[in-house]
Amino acid sequence: MPKGSLIRRARRAAGLLCAAALLLAGSGCTVDSATGQVGGRPPADPLAPPPKPLAPCAWWYGIGEPPSAVELKFAAQHYDLVVLNATETKALRRLKKLNPDIKVLVYKDFSSTRNYPGAVIGDDDAPFLPSGVGYFAAQRHNPQWFAVDTENHRIEWKPYPKHWQMAVWDPSYQKAWTEAVTTELVREGWDGVLADNDFSSLRYYSSAVVKGAEDAAESDRIIREGLDAFLTTAGDALQKAGKMLVPNVSESHLTAGRWSAHSRYHGAMEENFGLRDTGTGELLTFKGNEWKELRSQAALGETWLLLITHTRSEREERVGYATAALLASPYTCWSGATTKDYRHPDWSDYQEAELGEAVETANRLPSGVWDRRFTGGYVAVNPTGQKVVVTPPAGLVDLDTGDPVPATVELAAADALVLVRPPAQETTTTRPDPTTTTDPATTTPATTPTDAPTSSAPTTGGPTSADPTSADPTTTPPTTDTTTEAPTTTPTPG
Repeated sequence: MPKGSLIRRARRAAGLLCAAALLLAGSGCTVDSATGQVGGRPPADPLAPPPKPLAPCAWWYGIGEPPSAVELKFAAQHYDLVVLNATETKALRRLKKLNPDIKVLVYKDFSSTRNYPGAVIGDDDAPFLPSGVGYFAAQRHNPQWFAVDTENHRIEWKPYPKHWQMAVWDPSYQKAWTEAVTTELVREGWDGVLADNDFSSLRYYSSAVVKGAEDAAESDRIIREGLDAFLTTAGDALQKAGKMLVPNVSESHLTAGRWSAHSRYHGAMEENFGLRDTGTGELLTFKGNEWKELRSQAALGETWLLLITHTRSEREERVGYATAALLASPYTCWSGATTKDYRHPDWSDYQEAELGEAVETANRLPSGVWDRRFTGGYVAVNPTGQKVVVTPPAGLVDLDTGDPVPATVELAAADALVLVRPPAQETTTTRPDPTTTTDPATTTPATTPTDAPTSSAPTTGGPTSADPTSADPTTTPPTTDTTTEAPTTTPTPG
């Protein structure tokens, strides 16, 4: 699927009514900064209609290069939620001016502190950190917060030099991180925090065993249980302050209940969504208990599902979007990332599919395929390792080709269908902008080709989560860290 077109069709109606009224728009339901409630709404009326499960909204994990003015304009017009580095306070304010409804979260790492240039300036911590606790602050005042191995050596993340594992199980570290981050969010006006590296295992970052553990399994258990407690400490404080906590949860399919527990405040991020198991050919997202927990969260319609599919092929893009559509809810947002470091805002043609509102929950067919009907179309995902024959609804066309869909379709292993109504019938699902009655074709489009963000700019970001094609095929890689050493003149932590 080509990525070239960034010209937005008529923007979905502005504003989401997340309470009892109908949910009409594309700007996502949010957490009120004063009350901490989703959308700022009062307690739900049990007799009122529930929020509608719309097709996935779009978001940007914008932790690569500092965003340009053109990229910020594009983001304000296209995304419901954006994550930025702590240094990007001007970008935060610009986004809020361009789109007061957009939610902007700041990147902070749960599990590390860092001393690369940009995170530190000389012998001092930078004023805006990619973590909650500065390297020098910890070293000078609380060196016990650095995790050490069985030989009392600090644990450096090998793929990411100058990233140091912290004792996430230490209540005093949890409290210090929480107080610092909450203070910064309130002071700068962020809507909340994207807490990276809420991981299940240290193995992708280091082979070290933390002091006091007999082996790697016990070491990982100590870290997981520490993060469980950490999440509660941070989540309670941030919610009280009216701020969002969204952790980047890794490998939740390995531990039943972990996704549900860690998304309970304002949602969670899945950075390896819709990936293919290179061993079996199946889709990893559907393995273990994670899929059940994702579905349960989406059905409640109360917290964010921030989903990323790294789209290196048309199939991955199609599968990622269709699988997100199976989870369509008022808060399901998907991104088809085309760069490892998320350095520019991506936009997929699937995000203009005009699927509309889901008219049923996702269904698992006897063949193993999952499908779901919408007011404007239909999606089907084959998570199995074998090709399957699907019988889609009549009268639809393939979004990729524009061709009418036959009575039956052979759907390849780990592939998907995205079908929509023919153009003449799009009026049943299109939501025109209520602020204008002018034909959108005769007005200035939301963005023009000259406004389109480019991908040619150099980047100082680089490393991301482990390549799933080279990882253990029975597991997904851990959460992402996207920053290497940054120039001291332009720090870009994250």
